[in-house]
Amino acid sequence: MKPLTFGNLISLLFLGFAFFYFYSHPSLPNNMAEGGSKSIYDFTVKDIRGNDVSLSEYRGKVLLIVNVASKCGLTQSNYKELSVVYEKYKNQGFEILAFPCNQFGGQEPGNNEEIQEVACTRFKAEFPIFDKIEVNGKNAAPIYKFLKSSKGGIFGDGIKWNFTKFLVNKEGKIVDRYAPTTSPLKIEKDIGKLIQSS
Repeated sequence: MKPLTFGNLISLLFLGFAFFYFYSHPSLPNNMAEGGSKSIYDFTVKDIRGNDVSLSEYRGKVLLIVNVASKCGLTQSNYKELSVVYEKYKNQGFEILAFPCNQFGGQEPGNNEEIQEVACTRFKAEFPIFDKIEVNGKNAAPIYKFLKSSKGGIFGDGIKWNFTKFLVNKEGKIVDRYAPTTSPLKIEKDIGKLIQSS
């Protein structure tokens, strides 16, 4: 076995330091990408008409943030159940924030006007529908970069399909993430608990 040279020793020390640093700061790159955001209230998004909306307007409310699509196999059941949950809790400090996205099978191809027509007329959605965005990749909306870095999924942080749901508490912190196939009615118990919390 060869003795360690000074260069090898320095390289090992550097690797050890790098390993320790990144092991003790695993989420640093995500946080840096989001500018150190601490809650969803730090973000401004566009509504379906293109107007800026500061998410701080929802301070003190329990939120369910969902990426939606009009032509998905999950669309009808999700919109129907989201509307049921919204109707039940909207006067108790609860909001659903729906973000249309066309990244999964091209199932949200319309423009914002067409999306609003489908969501609000066909599916009778009364909750806010926002501007169509991307939720994955380099053009992902900053709010979705934050959501994913705050609450990763079972198979990584990326959004897997339409109707992935994030539950946010009254302080703007993400407390849970639900798969696209999770029925909104099955989340109702979790929503109720957060509404009741002070």
